[in-house]
Formats: sequence, C-alpha cells, structure tokens
Amino acid sequence: MQHEVIAALIIYLLVVFGLSIYAMRQRRTGTFLSEYFLGSRSMGGFVLAMTLTTTYISASSFIGGPGAAYKYGLGWVLLAMIQVPTIWLSLGILGKKFAILARRYNAITLNDMLQARYQSRVVVWVASISLLVAFVGAIAVQFIGGARLLETAAGINYETGLLIFGITIALYTAFGGFRASVLNDTMQGMVMLVGTIVLLVGVIHAAGGLHSAVDKLQHINPQLVTPQGADNILTPTFMTSFWVLVCFGVIGLPHTAVRCISYKDSKAVHRGILIGTVVVSLLMLGMHLAGALGRAVIPDLTVPDLVIPTLMLQVLPPWAAGLFLAAPMAAIMSNVNAHLLQASATIIKDLWLSAHPAKLHNEQRLKRISTATTLVIGVLMMLAAWRPPEMIIWLNLLAFGGLEAVFLWPLVLGLYWERANAAGALSAMLVGGVLYAVLATLKIQYLGFHPIVPSLLLSLLAFVIGNRFGHPVPQAASITVND
Repeated sequence: MQHEVIAALIIYLLVVFGLSIYAMRQRRTGTFLSEYFLGSRSMGGFVLAMTLTTTYISASSFIGGPGAAYKYGLGWVLLAMIQVPTIWLSLGILGKKFAILARRYNAITLNDMLQARYQSRVVVWVASISLLVAFVGAIAVQFIGGARLLETAAGINYETGLLIFGITIALYTAFGGFRASVLNDTMQGMVMLVGTIVLLVGVIHAAGGLHSAVDKLQHINPQLVTPQGADNILTPTFMTSFWVLVCFGVIGLPHTAVRCISYKDSKAVHRGILIGTVVVSLLMLGMHLAGALGRAVIPDLTVPDLVIPTLMLQVLPPWAAGLFLAAPMAAIMSNVNAHLLQASATIIKDLWLSAHPAKLHNEQRLKRISTATTLVIGVLMMLAAWRPPEMIIWLNLLAFGGLEAVFLWPLVLGLYWERANAAGALSAMLVGGVLYAVLATLKIQYLGFHPIVPSLLLSLLAFVIGNRFGHPVPQAASITVND
C-alpha cells in the first residue's frame, strides 16, 4: 500500500515541477522584480480566489485544525466556520484601494507600500525585522506538517520526509517565483477541494453513517457533541479571540496583502470574493468535520495532528489514499511558497536594495540573488522544523498573531485615515508586536482573551496617540477616499 501512496506522491510532485517550468517560460511583461514577486500583476478572478484560499489554508487547517476537532469535538467544527468571511474581508477592505495605490507607487512588496504611505525608513525596518522573525515560526509549522504527513501516510521517517518536502518547495518557489506559486496554488486548491469531499464521505461511511458517528462520539465523551467542546474549551472569550486571530486579523497578514495587489482588474476582485468564500466554506467544514467524526473511526490516537493522514490510509482504498495525500500536501506547499517569497522579497527588495539602490538595474544579478536567498531561507526553515512540538496549531497561531499585531493597523488605517503618519504607525507596530510577544511567551490571557485581543486594542490606541505627535505625511503620499 505504501508503494502506491509514494507513487502517487511522486506523480504529484512532478506535476508541481511541470507547472513551475511552465511559469518560468511565460513571457515577462515587466521588470524582473515585478515578475518574480508579483507575477506582473496578471491574476484573474479564479486564480486570485484559489491563491488567497490556499495561502490562507495551511498545515494548521489540514493537519492542526482537524487534530483540534478530533480532540475537542463538533464544537471545534462550529468554531472553524468563523473563518468563512476571511476572503471577503481581505479583498473587501484591502482589494481595490490597496491595488490602486500599489500601482501608483509601483510597489512590489508590502514594505514598499508602507514606505510610500508613511515616508519612513524606520517603519520599513521595524516591519521587515518583525516579518522575518514571525516567518520563522510560520514556515517551520508548514514544514512540520508536511513531514508528519509523509511519515504517517507514506511510511517515510520524519527527517527524510522533511528533507523531501522542504527541498521540493524551496526549489520550485526559488526558480519559478510568484507566477509558479499562484499556478500551483490554483491546481492545489482544486486538489484540496476534491480530496476534502472524498475523505469526508469516506469517514462518514467508515463510521456507519452520520448518526452512528455522532452516537459513537457521545459514547466516548458526551462533551464531544456539545458547542462548548471537550474540557469546555470553547468559551465566549476563546471564540471571540479565535475570530479576531483567524478571521478579522488576517487582513493584516503580509502574504495575504501582497496577493491583494497582484490581480489584473476589478472584475477579478469581485469574482475572487465569490469563489474564494465558497471554497473556504467547503474546505473548512469538510476537513474539520472529518477530523471530529474521525474519532468515531479511530478513537485512540495519541497525537491528534495525525488524524487526517491516518484516516486517509484507513477509510480510502490505496490508490485514493495516495492520490488524496496530495490534498493536505497541497495546502501546506501553497502556504510555504507564499511565506518564502514574502521573506525573500523582504530581504532583497526592502533591505538589500534599499541600502544599494544602484543594484536595481542589474536584473541578472537580482535574479541570481533572489533565487539563492529563497533557497537559503528554505534550508534554514527545515533546520528550524527538525524537532517538532506535539500540536502545531498553537505554534502556527503564535506566528499568525505576531504578524497581525504588527501590521493590521498600519495597513488599514494607512489606507482609510488620511492624516495617519509614521509616528502613529511606528507606535502601533512596536506596542502591538512587543505586547503580543510578552503575553504569548508568558501565556498571559487577560480576562480569558487570547493575547491578540489586548495587543490589537492597545496597538490601535498607540496608533491614535502616536499620530498626535508625528508630522503630517507629504501630500503626494497621502491617500484620498476617492482613489
């Protein structure tokens, strides 16, 4: 059986490389930096929806989320559906306005936008350092998820699986750039959708039907079928915190924001919102419900994160298990390539080129350095993932929260508050980032709220106060509501 699983995986990886080679050979319509990091802003609605969805839905959603649903029950499935409006919020709030300004400023990275808006190198440096630190955890989580998937489903030991997975992603991202990333995202999004539906049907069938599965959960632990979940974890404060962290706060994630400036036209935005919301809804419901009901099929897993790959092997025929191993693999690969490109863009465009602007015109050298940087980051992240924790969802949420605490208000208020200035943005970034790091490290949950809630509230207050002491941004950089 493992040979069939491995054969399907090899075929899948060959398709990924094939799409990357195709992307590399596409006609370049702009500069190397615009093509490598933005795909020359050419995404249509379907591709935009799929790349946003697959960038957001990661190892946490396909491995960690179902693992939590396995542990805490059907209440966690309800909690996961809080994420349904994510694409709508991201494109609705950032979407058109963000893209118009990005084109006006010829911005390629998020930090280009911050520099153009606030006219402050200090803001850019704080943003760059924060982004790179948070991405260590974010990328390591995805590598851990991919290696665990190979370990369970294909019988490959963790370290070998980590090497296969990490090298594959680093290579196709480094050489294919943004265009390869979004083309693979589109293909992987469709694989994820089909795989999720097939797996859920298989789990329900193996459990003897939906009614039988719920009865078995109730027999194992009556709390598994309550809205509060096992151990009564799903309190109102926990649910509020979760909504802020994985839905509203996603607007401030740099790799999400970059995709909001890389689409072709306004029709792509409208189509992306509709398609993306439907796909996110189906994926969230399907994967988390499979994880929760999976406990009726496999009641004694000691590591909850292994529920999806274990279910694949148990409830699907060997050829289907091998084929749909690609679904969670797709989610993880899409998320990693987005993070890798964003980290590489930060180092090359925001830090190195800002110190050496004369290098901007040597495109061959830029290409070599960008490719090498992406590869090196990938290798470093593999090393960071060498010794994984038991449940990766908490590490992923920690990295998520750190990025949101730093970037959310400078992004949103920079777009919609004309008088916002660098002092306000810097105050918000420092207060939000430092406070979140302290609260999360010390595991302090004031009034039961996740650290992201007080961090964002005080970050907003810091922005307003700091803004009163800063200097107005020159008119050329300010933003009018009519843009």
